[in-house]
Amino acid sequence: MSKAFLDEDFLLHTKTAKALYEEHAKDMPIIDFHNHLDPKEISDDKRFSNITDLWLGGDHYKWRAMRGNGVPEALVTGDWSDPYERFLAWAGTLPELFGNPLYHWSALELKRYFDIDTPLNEDTAPAIYEACNDRLASPDFSVRNLIAKMNVKELCTTDDPADDLRFHRHIRESETRFKVRPTFRPDRAMNLLKEDYRYYIDELSLAAELRINNYSDLIKALSIRLDFFCENGCRITDHSLEGGIYREASELEVARIFEHRLNDGALTVEQELKFKSRLLIDLAKEYRKRDLVMQLHIGAMRNNNPRMYEKLGPDSGFDSQDDMNYAGELSALLGIMDESYALPKTILYCLNPKDYEMLGSLMGNFQDGSMPGKLQLGPAWWFNDHKRGMIRQMETLCDYGVFSRFVGMLTDSRSFLSFPRHEYFRRILCDFVGDAVERGEYPADMKFLGQMIENICANNALKYLNIKE
Repeated sequence: MSKAFLDEDFLLHTKTAKALYEEHAKDMPIIDFHNHLDPKEISDDKRFSNITDLWLGGDHYKWRAMRGNGVPEALVTGDWSDPYERFLAWAGTLPELFGNPLYHWSALELKRYFDIDTPLNEDTAPAIYEACNDRLASPDFSVRNLIAKMNVKELCTTDDPADDLRFHRHIRESETRFKVRPTFRPDRAMNLLKEDYRYYIDELSLAAELRINNYSDLIKALSIRLDFFCENGCRITDHSLEGGIYREASELEVARIFEHRLNDGALTVEQELKFKSRLLIDLAKEYRKRDLVMQLHIGAMRNNNPRMYEKLGPDSGFDSQDDMNYAGELSALLGIMDESYALPKTILYCLNPKDYEMLGSLMGNFQDGSMPGKLQLGPAWWFNDHKRGMIRQMETLCDYGVFSRFVGMLTDSRSFLSFPRHEYFRRILCDFVGDAVERGEYPADMKFLGQMIENICANNALKYLNIKE
């Protein structure tokens, strides 16, 4: 007899898995330590007038699926298009996504936020559209209430060093149910070849109240901004490493490269990579001093469609996995940081799953016994955050690391409806552990296993980020 879709035992296939989920995972708070939510919208407690804008606005996961289903671009990203027509286009796409995590996520979002159990398709779309919009008309469905409804206690946005963080300060002063912390992401300070780099340095100079005339000034300015971020609750930093990881260069060479760029001189990709490598090493020292976590997101190949990039810009659904090989470079980078006792707590993410085993074994070289799980194999990220990807990441961590110290899941999302992805992960986590127990591969020590599940769901992340309240 087939099971009902999305029942209380969804994704839970054993008695042990069900017990772990119901008694230990289900009600744990959400610690979403990496996302791309807009702090201004949280500060303003934004209200959405319709489900289309809330559900499809900025969600490149859904945009890619719609394009793959033959939906014209005007109904995918066209802001001028009718919201109901766009919703119908998504409703027509969703049933076609057999096996895609979007199907499960969307069903969970309708159920958890709007109490809708009916599967979305072209026939049910009119009633669901009306029901969702009726709910959105209520103040209970403002952005802050959507966050609180999912038992989110901590979320970390992704922010530029020059940001004044005024929205984070306003949230801290006006919101008691959850915390919104900034994440220090200095991509714009590192990307020398960007056309607007010289203008960005002026922007950073103003924010730091320090004229940046040389590489030493750049480090000072970023350190000043790091202190400012920490004063505003920052506990984590982030870097996107693409195309290459490390190139050796002397401090003098890097200083000359930076000075050449400030004078509008032309640079090569290799010179930029040398600069990025040295800057990351110098920033890691600053992170270590402040007990900050360093995230390294590795392997995105961005903006692959020139025509659509020209039309829509970045983050529009035209990124993919790179197939770069970088074990030696990453080992050298971490080794230099470790050699000077400047390697901070570090989470290593890979976009290409072929790299899981390499990262799983590599991070063991730099665990120094100073704390449990100092280096983390990051949760299944972006093109891996589906059932198979999550299981593969957990299997790798079991094979090469200390699974019980895992810091758990995140959304990496721009959508305020994305938090049920934590439930999705938690169900898969409990099923993964429960299955091993019932196969006789681990004792049925429910006290230990229950605590382990609670730690992976929330406690480990809080401890890792050094969040005490």
